[in-house]
Amino acid sequence: MLEPLRQGLPPIDPSAVSGSATCTLPAQYEAVGGARRFTRTTLSGWGLEERFDDVALVVSELVTNALRHALPADAVPELQESPVRLHLMRWSSRLVCAVRDPSQESPIASEAADSAESGRGLFLVESFSDSWGWHPSPVLGPEGANGAAAPRGKVVWALFRLSDSA
Repeated sequence: MLEPLRQGLPPIDPSAVSGSATCTLPAQYEAVGGARRFTRTTLSGWGLEERFDDVALVVSELVTNALRHALPADAVPELQESPVRLHLMRWSSRLVCAVRDPSQESPIASEAADSAESGRGLFLVESFSDSWGWHPSPVLGPEGANGAAAPRGKVVWALFRLSDSA
């Protein structure tokens, strides 16, 4: 069964962010390890080491999905330079990890067969985060046919609630 992801922004106040960090990832599967290292360093700096396992699993799945499904096989050179970006944002009671990629296609959740070696990424994102979804990227690309700048890609996000003591 194929099912489109929920579209919408995470339920947060962008003006109240207490920390944010961004990492540009190359179009290589080795980028997943780099995303995990970046996540560990960032969460450590924010005193959130205890959340690393769940957040890193979700980050790994979102980055893997972006690399596997959102990059064109014949990517244009400017997209190859920084095709995927990982954003981590912290509020007092919430943490959001968001992965931007160049595709404008909606992510699709599918049901993997029991014997399948892949296909469970979005199920894991849903299982380990408190909420998730996607929205068109706020970054604008080249002008379209009507002369207006077009959205460039999408952002898939996952939200984690933090304890009051975090």
